[in-house]
Amino acid sequence: MDRRRFVQSGVAGLALAAAHRYGLEAAEQPPKRVGLIGCGWYGKSDLFRLVQVSPVEIVSLCDVDKKMMADCAEMAAARQASKKKPRMFTDYREMLKEKDLDLVEIATPDHWHALPMIEAAKAGVDMYVQKPISVDIVEGQAMLAAARKYKRVVQIGMQRRSTPHLIEARNLVKEGKLGTVGLVEIYSYGGGRASKPEPAPVPETLDWEFWVGPAPMMTYSPEIQRNWRQFMEYGNGTIGDMGIHMFDMVRWFMGLGWPKRISSFGGLRVLKGGKSNIADAQTAMFEYDDLTIVWQHRRFGPSVDPNYPWGATLYGDQGTLKAGVMGYDYIPAAKGVQPIHKDVTYELEQYPEDKTEARLEKHVAPAIRGHMKDLLANMATRRRPVADIEEGYISSSCCILANLSMQLGRTLAWDAQKAVVIGDEEANRLLRRPYRKPWVHPEVKSV
Repeated sequence: MDRRRFVQSGVAGLALAAAHRYGLEAAEQPPKRVGLIGCGWYGKSDLFRLVQVSPVEIVSLCDVDKKMMADCAEMAAARQASKKKPRMFTDYREMLKEKDLDLVEIATPDHWHALPMIEAAKAGVDMYVQKPISVDIVEGQAMLAAARKYKRVVQIGMQRRSTPHLIEARNLVKEGKLGTVGLVEIYSYGGGRASKPEPAPVPETLDWEFWVGPAPMMTYSPEIQRNWRQFMEYGNGTIGDMGIHMFDMVRWFMGLGWPKRISSFGGLRVLKGGKSNIADAQTAMFEYDDLTIVWQHRRFGPSVDPNYPWGATLYGDQGTLKAGVMGYDYIPAAKGVQPIHKDVTYELEQYPEDKTEARLEKHVAPAIRGHMKDLLANMATRRRPVADIEEGYISSSCCILANLSMQLGRTLAWDAQKAVVIGDEEANRLLRRPYRKPWVHPEVKSV
C-alpha cells in the first residue's frame, strides 16, 4: 500500500470508527461534501491538499470574482475523483442556504472572515478558517461563541501546529531540553516594497462593492485586490500575517495562553512613497509570568540569521532552539551534548501534484495536509482540533492588540476573563471596528 492510500485509509478508518460508535452503517458514510469561500491563491492551496488526503467531493465554490472562481472550478473538476465541476455562487449566504455541506473553508481576506464563519456555524457546517480569524477583537469573540453554540469543529489555518519538523521541535521543549526559557524572539525580515495602486475600472467579472463588504471603501485597483495585506482596511499588517504564525507556534510549544500585557511600537519608516499603510518596522512584546515574547519585523534589510528569515528563537538555561518553516536547530548549552538539526519535510514524490501547482509553497504542503487530516479526524470524533478556534482567537487577538498598542502609544493590560483592556476605555472602544452599511457587526449576544 502506498503512502497516499495509507493516509486516505487512515482518515476513512477514523470516520468508520465514529460511524460504528454512533450505530451507523459504513454504507451511510459518503465522502464529505466540501465548499470553499474565497477561491484565491491560499484557498486553492488548502482545498487541493484536502483532496490529496481524503476522497471529498467539492460541491460548491463562492467568490465575488467570477473569473477566479471559474479557474478554481476547472481545477476542482480535474483534481477530484468524480470529475464534476462544483456549483458556483457569488454570495456565501446563497451557498449556505443549500444546507448540503459537511465542511466549508473560508479563505477570504481578513475583513471577510467573521460573517461567513458565523453563518456557516448556524448552517451546521464544520470549518477550516484562515488566520487571523478576524480584524477586530469582538469579531473573534462572536466567532468563538458561534462555534461553541452550534457545536462546530473549527480548524484555524495556523498549520505550524501540524508541521512535521516543528512537532519534533516542540517535543524537545516539552522534554525539557532547553531548561527554563526566559526569553523568546519571533521575527520576520524582508519582503517589503512600497505599494502604489493605480485606480482602474472594475472588471465586469468582479463585484467590488461586495469584495469590500463591511470594510472601508477604497477605489478599485488590481494591486489592492491582489495585495490587500498591504492595507490595514482589509488586513492586520505583517504581525497579523506573519507574526501570528510564530506567536501561535511558541504558545503551542510552551503551552501558553493569554499574556498579561502587550506593548508595541513602530510604523511606516522606510517604504514610503506608496499608498500602503502597514508598518514596515514593528516591535511588540507579549509579557507572561517570567517570560517575554518579543516580535520584530522589518520589511527592509537583511535577516539577522540568513537561515531563519522568519522564525522563532527560544532561549533557555540549558539550550537554545531556533525554529522556522524550513527547519530547526537545537543548540545545547553544555559541552558534549549533541546539537540537532532538522530540515523541512517535502512530499513531492508521494504527491506529485505539488511539483506543478502554481504558487504552491511546496515546503508548507505537508503541514497543510497534516492540518486537514487532524481536522477530519476531529470531525469524526467531535473533539477540538489542534488549532481550534479558541487558539485562533487568542493568537489573532494578541496580534490585533499589539497593533492597537502601537496605534495608541501605550502598553495594554489584558483581562482575559472579562475580555477588556484594563482601565483603558479608549482602547476598549477600538476592540470593535465600525462596519460599512448595510453590514452589521457581529456581537456575542446576537450569535
